[in-house]
Amino acid sequence: MQRWKLKLEYDGRQFLGWQSQPNGRGVQDAVEAAIARIEGQSVRVHAAGRTDAGVHATGQVIHVDLDKPWQAFQLCEAVNAWLVKLGAVSALEAEPVHPDFHARFSAKGRVYLFRMIDRRAPLTIDKGHLWRVSVPHDAEAMNEAAKELLGTHDFTTFRDGQCQAKSPIKTIDSFEVRR
Repeated sequence: MQRWKLKLEYDGRQFLGWQSQPNGRGVQDAVEAAIARIEGQSVRVHAAGRTDAGVHATGQVIHVDLDKPWQAFQLCEAVNAWLVKLGAVSALEAEPVHPDFHARFSAKGRVYLFRMIDRRAPLTIDKGHLWRVSVPHDAEAMNEAAKELLGTHDFTTFRDGQCQAKSPIKTIDSFEVRR
């Protein structure tokens, strides 16, 4: 058995978030279904983090333990051959990792990108990829305010009641608002 780390990209508009859903509309469901097809058995994948419904990812890291011997390129191609039929998800990279590697607990950080546009006209090409706000915003003032969040802080107020993180103390290394 080999543990594999895969980097995924997905368009979250057709999914109810990362986590497996009873109706099968989680990104995890699509990925597990694709891997089950190439492995010939059910598998469980583990992600570095979860995304909410409609949220996209450009570098979601997961790990999975596989029985069959794979080459990295071959694994990506095989997974993508099934993912293309199951939704807007792609395996960008695959690499064998040590059995102690865990996508969530081995993660060193996370990067988030929030994109918004301030215009009155509805979105067409970027619909579902940008947040449209119909009134102008002062990006310079927002960037200045964002600096207050830099550093290490207690984010207890923002935690879900069932949050599984060991600590509400988080460090924000970079926060930039730009036009």
